[in-house]
Amino acid sequence: MRIQISKVVVISLSFLATSLYGQQSGVSQSGGNQATAKPEDTELWQPVPKVVTPGTDCNAAPSDAIILFDGKNLDEWVSAKDKSPAKWMVADGVITVNKSAGNIETKRSFRDYQLHIEWKVPENITGSSQARGNSGVFLAATASEDGGYELQVLDSYKNQTYVNGMAGSIYKQSIPLANPTRKPGEWQIYDVVWTAPVFNPDGSLKTPAYVTALFNGVLVQNHFQLKGETRYIGQPYYKSHGPAPIMLQAHGDPSQPISFRNIWVRELK
Repeated sequence: MRIQISKVVVISLSFLATSLYGQQSGVSQSGGNQATAKPEDTELWQPVPKVVTPGTDCNAAPSDAIILFDGKNLDEWVSAKDKSPAKWMVADGVITVNKSAGNIETKRSFRDYQLHIEWKVPENITGSSQARGNSGVFLAATASEDGGYELQVLDSYKNQTYVNGMAGSIYKQSIPLANPTRKPGEWQIYDVVWTAPVFNPDGSLKTPAYVTALFNGVLVQNHFQLKGETRYIGQPYYKSHGPAPIMLQAHGDPSQPISFRNIWVRELK
């Protein structure tokens, strides 16, 4: 018993001496000799990031952006239902939803991107809860009838509704971190970073989708991991797809139609 205790004491003292020596001599506990390290050892000079000229302000499109709506026409958009020319109304630099014409989507398909989009609920909006300025930005549309991953658009200024369906929510999946909604009649701004899901060759999920969103400059979704496509009824689930268009929703509620402007996207590769 005495011999065993002595061995333990010797081992403990030896370990302590080694640790103290490492600290005094500048040897990192995680390996490497900090005493001989140079600043150049941790400098990276390649690859050099591409030069992007920023817009005149934070809402203006940078030089590498794809302009999806510049206030003039819907040339970048089609009907989500039959891919015919989009039939929403354009006037005074603004798109106004045509509810009878259905959803519209981009002609282009995307994977990962940064999106800027501005929207406005009419000042004279009527209705309550989900029947008050309802629309949605589908970050990747997988079907013409509200299929995909929806960032909710709604009048959430003093308008009570279920919190995972208010403006800034990932519909029925993620409650926004704050409610920075401005009054009806004022422009609202979404800035979104979208990471698309990736699927294996057999259709199974390889990596899920993630979204970060700022609403009027306030963070409302912080790298949220989606559980699948957003669904009005039932639980979310993934189904395999590739690059997908961005879709704007023509919601069927009876309130006055909302408007959009200044829409641009930067593909992230």
